[in-house]
Amino acid sequence: MARSAAGRAVAAGALIAILASVVLAADQFTKNLALAELPERTPVRVWGDFLQFYLTFNPGAAFSLGEEVTWIFTIVLAGAAVAVVVLGVTRVRSLRWAAVLGLLLGGVLGNLTDRLTRDPGFPVGHVVDFIHTPWMMPAIYNVADIFIVTMMIAVALLVLFGLRLDGTRESRRGDRPAESTADGGPDGRSEA
Repeated sequence: MARSAAGRAVAAGALIAILASVVLAADQFTKNLALAELPERTPVRVWGDFLQFYLTFNPGAAFSLGEEVTWIFTIVLAGAAVAVVVLGVTRVRSLRWAAVLGLLLGGVLGNLTDRLTRDPGFPVGHVVDFIHTPWMMPAIYNVADIFIVTMMIAVALLVLFGLRLDGTRESRRGDRPAESTADGGPDGRSEA
């Protein structure tokens, strides 16, 4: 049975809120655990050179870029969070998009929380980083970073595969346009 547009909107919004809350909670829990249990700037081997914990505080972006303009990252994170919420409320009807945007929002809120609440203070707090995978990259990161990076890749894939925010698919060149039907999918197929 086809779900109404309002029902799809509520389901998508609820999924975004739930996933964002779970990721935010996991991020802040792991950061607080790292602060309580790890020595600062001392490698702790978890699994040899594959996985280490290394507690550090990042005032900048990836690889500590932009350390002098931390407040700009706070504005960017806040803008990204607002954009995801606005899209979630006004346009997202696809559960795939809702899942990706919910996980992305949780990551953004995790690092935004650090910017707003951690030392040296509002709005220039340093992000708590503690996960280090030397074999993969020299960066030290956190749970929020993992979700931000992977969900940005997922956004690119959804766009690449032509899935619109409402769950319909874009037509390819030469194909006739995909039309939205009552259940939100092209040709009467509902997208989950």
